[in-house]
Amino acid sequence: MKEVKDKVAFITGGASGIGLAIAMVFVREGMKVVIADIRRDHLDEAMASLDGRDAVHAIELDVSDREAMSRAALETERVFGKVHVLCNNAGIGLGGPMKLATYDDWDWVMSVNLGGVINGVQTFLPRILAHGEGGHIVTTSSMSGFLPTFGAGLYITTKFAVVGLSEALRTELVAENVGVSVLCPGPVQTNIAESGLTRPAHFSNTGYAETDKMRQTHSVSSVYMDPMKVGERVLEGILRNDLYIFTHPEFRDGVKSRCDAVMSAFPDDEPDPARVEAIRFLLSNPIYTAAQ
Repeated sequence: MKEVKDKVAFITGGASGIGLAIAMVFVREGMKVVIADIRRDHLDEAMASLDGRDAVHAIELDVSDREAMSRAALETERVFGKVHVLCNNAGIGLGGPMKLATYDDWDWVMSVNLGGVINGVQTFLPRILAHGEGGHIVTTSSMSGFLPTFGAGLYITTKFAVVGLSEALRTELVAENVGVSVLCPGPVQTNIAESGLTRPAHFSNTGYAETDKMRQTHSVSSVYMDPMKVGERVLEGILRNDLYIFTHPEFRDGVKSRCDAVMSAFPDDEPDPARVEAIRFLLSNPIYTAAQ
């Protein structure tokens, strides 16, 4: 997309943090924006704070609810018309060693961080393709989707998954005039530590009760990035059709060490020419060279 003015965007997790910052940047650029969020209080606060509120519509939404996502799409089209930009931004943070996890912990984080993205794509991609005007899909992963650290294995699993989903989707949509980006921010000043407040009762059995309490009492560091800087970077990424939207240069060396470890693990044997010919379609992907 080379121009976003008058285009319509749907942003999940759009009432606070990164999602709200993206919405603010989009509205400033003349877009019409739907902010969808599970927390009614955040939606009310966001609507009260946004300039150009006639260009913003709020929908209370649990992204893990497929029928609710479909209703939200219909409401968006009724209010603003065709959707051009989908931001799959909603996510929850769940911290603690994997050995403490329960099935409820796994099911909850997977239903939101991965299931919510799947629901967004399944609901909005056919609509974007149908109107034929082009568009863009941005999914929020994390630097944890490239550089795993101790004590967040469930969260990391979902963030790695949406990186792969985004790369696969971009591969398929190259010829469809629909861009795909994966947003991978480092620490940002958000309220993700309050994720436990939205945990459904049917996922109440958790091994992380103590770590959730500790997370909620920790204040967000002033050195964490301002969400508005992330929002600006998302707009740039859409206009440039970036595959990866990175925000924090501090992670460059860590990601390079991971890439170096991957490359060093390959055997030194020469490739088998016959095998290369048989599986050539598996051996490279042009989305990577195009992103360089």
